[in-house]
Amino acid sequence: MSVLTRDEARTRAQLIDVHRYTVALDVTTGSETFDSRTVIHFTAHTAGDTFVELKPATLRAISLDGERLDPAALTENRYPLTGLTPGEHELRVDADMRYSHTGEGMHRFTDPTDGESYLYTQLFMEDVQRVFAAFDQPDLKAVFDVSVTAPEAWTVLGNGVATHTGEGHWTLARTPLVSTYLVAVAIGPWHSVRTEHAGIPFGIHCRRSLAPHLAEDADEILDITRACFDRYHEKFDEPYPFDSYDQAFVPEFNAGAMENPGLVTFRDEFIYRSAVTDTERQTRGMVIAHEMAHMWFGDLVTLAWWDDIWLNESFAEYMGYQTLAEATRFTGTWTDFAIGRKPWGYDADQRPTTHPVAPAHDAVPDTASAMLNFDGISYAKGASALRQLVAWLGEKDFLAGVNHHITRHKYANATLADFVDNLARATDRDVHAWADAWLRTTGVDTLTPDVTHTSTDWTLTVTHRGSRPHHIAVATYDHDIAGTERLVARDRIELDVPAHGDAAPTTLPGRRPALTVLNDADLSYTKIRLDAGSWDTALRALSTIPEPLTRAVVWNAARDMVRDGELAPAAYLEAARTHLPHESDLAVVQGVLAFATGQIAGRYTSHEQRPAALAGLTALCRDLIRRTEDGTDPGLRLTAVRHFIDTATQPDGIHDWYTSGHVPGGPELDPELRWRTLTRLTVLGAAHEKDIAAELARDPSATGQEGAARCRAALPDQAAKEAAWARMFDQDDLSNYLFTAVAQGFWQPEQADLVAPFVERYFPAAVALAHRRGPAIAEAAGRHAFPGHAVDEATLRLGTACLGTADMIPALRRKLADQLDDLRRALHVRDTHTA
Repeated sequence: MSVLTRDEARTRAQLIDVHRYTVALDVTTGSETFDSRTVIHFTAHTAGDTFVELKPATLRAISLDGERLDPAALTENRYPLTGLTPGEHELRVDADMRYSHTGEGMHRFTDPTDGESYLYTQLFMEDVQRVFAAFDQPDLKAVFDVSVTAPEAWTVLGNGVATHTGEGHWTLARTPLVSTYLVAVAIGPWHSVRTEHAGIPFGIHCRRSLAPHLAEDADEILDITRACFDRYHEKFDEPYPFDSYDQAFVPEFNAGAMENPGLVTFRDEFIYRSAVTDTERQTRGMVIAHEMAHMWFGDLVTLAWWDDIWLNESFAEYMGYQTLAEATRFTGTWTDFAIGRKPWGYDADQRPTTHPVAPAHDAVPDTASAMLNFDGISYAKGASALRQLVAWLGEKDFLAGVNHHITRHKYANATLADFVDNLARATDRDVHAWADAWLRTTGVDTLTPDVTHTSTDWTLTVTHRGSRPHHIAVATYDHDIAGTERLVARDRIELDVPAHGDAAPTTLPGRRPALTVLNDADLSYTKIRLDAGSWDTALRALSTIPEPLTRAVVWNAARDMVRDGELAPAAYLEAARTHLPHESDLAVVQGVLAFATGQIAGRYTSHEQRPAALAGLTALCRDLIRRTEDGTDPGLRLTAVRHFIDTATQPDGIHDWYTSGHVPGGPELDPELRWRTLTRLTVLGAAHEKDIAAELARDPSATGQEGAARCRAALPDQAAKEAAWARMFDQDDLSNYLFTAVAQGFWQPEQADLVAPFVERYFPAAVALAHRRGPAIAEAAGRHAFPGHAVDEATLRLGTACLGTADMIPALRRKLADQLDDLRRALHVRDTHTA
């Protein structure tokens, strides 16, 4: 399939304006394809040639201004429109389109629980052409009249209010001017909860089989939606620009959510079938707030080309965390961001594939390269940069600039230059210089304190390695007067660190603090180090620091030191064992355990050291389980139980939980915990095919199907591995979610000898698979099917050779490059700390 280049988009936008699409979809024609009829009204400014994108199963008919054209002229996904004359034109396209099972285009899913089918679109970037013919680029906005013919018992949702006119025919209200990639429909026998707020119809929707679970959470979801809606109307001058606000929780969704105007689609794992922690509920709330921010920043005002994707995602990411904290009970969002989200940006920014938050125009020459920028830099780093901008600029001036931007470019497109110009109108600070330093550069700065003292005062000097200016806070702490290890806050200092060079020394009266923490409140995007005295204090008293966000900053410093080879992985595990039993913030516990389990025990310790690392983690989780026996902290207990299961080295204890159906003292083993436990038992050789089949009979849901696929791939025998391999790389019939489940079960460190022959097979198999099945499966193959357990030079050599010689699609190339760099880092950490 041809990808659209920036030059082609610019040329087409100079030639034509698009006014209106009339799209008629008929999904009653079978389970493989659907009918798509499109009429496009556009104007050519001058005589010239262009093309329209379309990727049909069959192109039945196409006409321009009433003249029939030859369907055979379609080449790959482009139909040429030659000899256009100046003036208005009408293009008509009648096509048969394929359903997708990879989350691209029109995805079709049949619920194994009840046999009901559901359809939804995901048209982002370049997948409009999988559903209807379009001039598919973001700066050719148009209005859309969409109609759908569906089975009579089904419901149709879309960007505007849907009206059922009888016999399965639905019409959607005409949209305002929007980009093609934002058009959306969701079709099926949805279970819906509807209400109205501020004169706008609100709705939340899910599969019927999830209705009981939505009923438990509908009030919370709608309360968050209303609170964020109201808060955005306090922040933004422009009112909500669309006629309704539906939120559809859809199956097998690749992303977290998609900001379609008036119809936000979410992965339906956000409708919880099993117990979750309050931090997970907060994450769902953040995604709701994030997607709503897009209604203004992304939908009402849209990027002109994909090099400015950060304008969408960084802004919505920042607003999602900030607005949820301001408007709801979830006030700890920035702690969760610091320890659970921001490391995504730090890690991405230290790989060879890093890029600026706002890349240069020539760095995003086409849609394939643009897709690679949906990463931790465009989301986590960009949101961090905006948080630093607000700290430096002030929120009042920041929002004034944002409102200038929205008002000037509503229902149109804008660029980074437009955004910075509008911010500059609201302040006398040099926003252009700030943008150059923060948005056009790569890498992570490091700030290191140097603390000296006399008998009467102490002096702080901040050493800066990097190229960005930083406005930071510095927190200082003393031990309490009772002489315990508990820390109490002393002073909080604000410092400006110049772009080049160190901060001016700051001298303060009194003795040297026991602990000095740079970047308190996590206002900037930078790695920090602690001076020797502060690090010694942190090792003894980290869990007594009063503010959870400051504790997260210190834990991130320890994480960075491990990754940089400056702190032994065993020392991090010891700190976790010492302090997590006393940690009060669940996000901190989850973030530390995730790094300790996934990276330290999973990659940074050798095969010989892994059992001891796992034993330490199970002991830690046992401590947390004992701490929560009184039932006062079910979220912490659930977190501890999950990680105890994942790190178990012997099956006996968790097998008893599984057969009894509960953990002594709680919780009951709900479906998520049952599948998690069965997966670990399978890895340890204590569960077999008959156990998997029995559990699937107990839970035949879509999640159950994924759990069974994961367990079967984890069975420790050659035949099971060969069968799982064939499902992933030979058969091409797995949906995106089932592919991921099989991949997650396949590679297990405990089965390293069994799966060793597959490591060499992986690289050519992944390349071939990506060519056959496209970007979504390529991304899953690179992320989940990569042999990440195989931390050795042989795997690195195989991967490097493949990357250097194989012809692979960009999505896979990017994932392999990142995986191999992570592998190099893991080898470096191991080599540095091998006794």
